[in-house]
Amino acid sequence: MNITWHNTKITQQDREELNGHKGICVWFTGFSGSGKSTLANEVEAKLHAAGIHTYLLDGDNIRHGLNSNLDFSEEGRKENIRRIGEVAKLFVDAGIVVLTAFISPFKEDRERVRNLLRKGEFIEVFVDVDLETCEKRDPKGLYKKARAGEIKDFTGISSPYEKPENPEITVDNGENADLEENAQKIVDYLLPHCRIG
Repeated sequence: MNITWHNTKITQQDREELNGHKGICVWFTGFSGSGKSTLANEVEAKLHAAGIHTYLLDGDNIRHGLNSNLDFSEEGRKENIRRIGEVAKLFVDAGIVVLTAFISPFKEDRERVRNLLRKGEFIEVFVDVDLETCEKRDPKGLYKKARAGEIKDFTGISSPYEKPENPEITVDNGENADLEENAQKIVDYLLPHCRIG
């Protein structure tokens, strides 16, 4: 291949100094219906209010554009996460705090993204909700369709979810969860990791 990596005059450190904080990737993972997107939105709002430059990459939104050509087979889901990892890496290089909300059921895929970034730049947030609760919530009606056989390879029903073994943050987002409290817990962890120096 005739491809050469071109270094730029402006570095990640330069961008971070201009922004006044470091770029990091905050990776929300959990079952469909666990509340990843809702929680990520709340965390982004709090970080924005604190003067942190952020961007939220949400699973459904990405599949409307960048990954609209991918299916939900195991191969399609792996490629979805691979692409998101590369996009997240660009945001981190830009000195942005990028939040991602993807089921990302496979440990190997999440580790691949972690390994794209430098130590301390990947913060895994496990949104811990049992399958029964997620299925009761079923905000998009996906579990019902999966149980009826209308959706193949559905995480938790016909495809596995591999829980994170050592996430930086775990939040219990079950039936009695407090959104504000969980979001603040994450923000309290993130702010020191965003600081320069």
